[in-house]
Amino acid sequence: MKLFSYLFKLDKEFVKSALVIAIPLMVQQLIVSSVNLIDNLMVGQLGDVALSSVSNANRFYMIVLFGIQGMIAACTIYLSQYNGADDVKHMKETFRFSIVSSYIMCAFFFMIAFLFPSQIISFFIHNDEVIATGTAYLQIACFTYIPVVLSLCISASLRALGETRIPLYVSIVSVLTNTFLNYCLIFGNFGFKAYGVKGAALATLCARILEMIIYLVVIKRSDMPFKTRIRDIFDFSGDLAKHITIRAIPLCINETMWSFGMSTLLKCYANRGLEVNTAYGMASTISDLFFVLFSGMATATTVLVGTLLGANRLKEAKENGYKLISLSIYLSIIFLTLMFMSSFVVPYLYNVSIESKHLASSFLKIMAVFFMLYMFNTECFFILRSGGDTRSTLIFDSCFMWAINIPLVAIMSYMTDMNILMMYAIGQSTDILKAIVATAFIRKEKWVRNLTNEVA
Repeated sequence: MKLFSYLFKLDKEFVKSALVIAIPLMVQQLIVSSVNLIDNLMVGQLGDVALSSVSNANRFYMIVLFGIQGMIAACTIYLSQYNGADDVKHMKETFRFSIVSSYIMCAFFFMIAFLFPSQIISFFIHNDEVIATGTAYLQIACFTYIPVVLSLCISASLRALGETRIPLYVSIVSVLTNTFLNYCLIFGNFGFKAYGVKGAALATLCARILEMIIYLVVIKRSDMPFKTRIRDIFDFSGDLAKHITIRAIPLCINETMWSFGMSTLLKCYANRGLEVNTAYGMASTISDLFFVLFSGMATATTVLVGTLLGANRLKEAKENGYKLISLSIYLSIIFLTLMFMSSFVVPYLYNVSIESKHLASSFLKIMAVFFMLYMFNTECFFILRSGGDTRSTLIFDSCFMWAINIPLVAIMSYMTDMNILMMYAIGQSTDILKAIVATAFIRKEKWVRNLTNEVA
């Protein structure tokens, strides 16, 4: 089956079914990203130092988040396929294992953040004021990891079954709470004391705890097939744990290496000054408004490919995978256009230096140019993952980043005086080679596999 034969034809019924699954999650992520942008603008009112401090502290959070999501993603691969096979017993065991394994990882990351906050911030930037402010933020923010893990396990399991409305509603409550508390605790409104960046951390912690409580209540009252009792949390077979872990190790390594790699790239770019550090953080937050497409397509792929693989409808799953690549490319055209247009307005809403505003705007324009390429590579990643081909995802994603992208950017940053925007554009252009590698892995079709037969 030829991949490119699908790029110039769209099945209207398939597009409709994909969008029905993807749009609720895209809306959810858009709400989250929009509120994150508002939060970012609030912190930005405190100046470049505060904004840079929070941005760098959140870099470590992204490493934690992606690392744990690697384990959860491996579990959802099996959960989705067991759903296709209508195997409730293994669905429950998979959900339990996702919680236990994720909290083991969480404990490791939490201890690092709690014990060594200043060392974490100083890795990203060498500025005493930023390090001190970022440390104060991280010492509180690290406690958010605890409720976040359970929320991630539940929401990912819901999406694996195609239930995207509940995560949407929970996120709306969570982000509105976070925004309101940010307004109160950062600036001291409605009788609260003004805590500055510490207030932003406290607001996030409160919102995350509320989010977790809502998920627990929803699951308790629902009839989801993976629903389990607390006393049974450790009730899963060793064989299942072994197979999931085998799939999870490459994903966890990949997600951790990728997020750490993104932080390393930031460190390389930040070598050119505080304005670059601030601008890159701004651009990343704004671009999240458009990267919601990735989240929507991830869920659509899990349902339209993973579930069919579990039901042993391999030919249909394979066709759906190629159709999703085609759909993602067409959708990316809309999103890259909106991202490019936003670069002329949104960065200038921040209360930071004019240099930072101009740089953030330019970063966004470059991202928009490469957005279609990002989407193609990301959809290939989701398809490979849905069939359990996690080794290929590791090779073409994070291994590619550390072998090609990071060394190239590091050389340009530390060994030349190249303009930062030129350096960034050259770094992003490596995704062209990455797309060639991704295409090769997709066409091998090792991802067209029913994993449910592997576990007794």
